[in-house]
Amino acid sequence: MANLQIKGIDDDFYKQIKELAVAENRSVSQQILYLTRRYLALPKDPRNTRTGAEVLLELAGSWSSKASADEIIVNLRLNRKNAVRLKDGF
Repeated sequence: MANLQIKGIDDDFYKQIKELAVAENRSVSQQILYLTRRYLALPKDPRNTRTGAEVLLELAGSWSSKASADEIIVNLRLNRKNAVRLKDGF
């Protein structure tokens, strides 16, 4: 079995790892192995993960209406309600 030594870990980072290890009843070494294995188990190809922009683009055009853009705008304006909670100011 191979050994791995990690150099240059700042004190705050080590403290976080140690606290997490204690909370999960592991040694620091076991915690590092656990976190590394968990990370490596994630999907390998970031191209398979959709970005927020891609999700939004999929939604684009998904709503359709026979009304024209002008009719939709008029309808939106007619159905607006003015807020009254700040009519007297702050």
